This record gives sequence, C-alpha cells and structure tokens, in this order.
Amino acid sequence: MKSMQTPLKRVRYLGSAKEGTDHFWKQRVTAVSNAVLALFLVWLIVTLVGADHVAAKQKLANPLIALALLGLIVSGTIHMRIGMQTIIEDYVHGEGTKIVALVLNTFFAVFIALASVFSILKLSFGA
Repeated sequence: MKSMQTPLKRVRYLGSAKEGTDHFWKQRVTAVSNAVLALFLVWLIVTLVGADHVAAKQKLANPLIALALLGLIVSGTIHMRIGMQTIIEDYVHGEGTKIVALVLNTFFAVFIALASVFSILKLSFGA
C-alpha cells in the first residue's frame, strides 16, 4: 500500500495546517488547569459566603489567592479563545467572515483577560 504523505510530512509529523496538535494539547492542558482552579474558585466563594466587604477584600488581597485567580483568568481565556477559534474555523464558511470572526475572537479574549486581571490586581493591591 502506497502512503499518501509526502516525505517531509512524515519526517515532521505535522498536519496540513501545522498547528492542529498544538491546539489539541493547549485545549486539554487548559481544561485540566481550569478544572483544578475552578474547584479553588468554588472553595473561595463558599468561604466568602456571609463575609462583609472588608473580610472579602482581605481574603482577595492574599497573594496566593490572587495568583490562583490570575491563573484561572489566563487559563480560562486561552481555553475560551482556542475553543471559539476551532468552532469558527469549522463552521464559518466565508473566508472574509472567518477572518473577521477570528480577529474579533482574539480581541474579545484579550479584553476579557485584561479587564479581569486589572480587577484582581486592583483588589490585591488594595486600591
């Protein structure tokens, strides 16, 4: 049986777009980190139930809590962007529309990440 792969493709083990495996692994790694960090977030919310504003600010000013929340924000927005990119690439058929949607997807994810990071840093530094 004759192989349909070019010799270069067999050597590099890359698909036609050369980033499918990268997206696959990033999606899986961020999913695992999101699961762990989401459990942390649930714990944090449960511990803050009934707390007053000052107690909540003190808890969120803890550097370890702030770092975990920042990790969740970064991991979550990367996961969201990759997932939406895959959906856009699979289901948007017009090339121009696809490019616009991909650019807007990236801008949206960056905006959400920056706004969230800013909020956590502001709370963490007590402003």
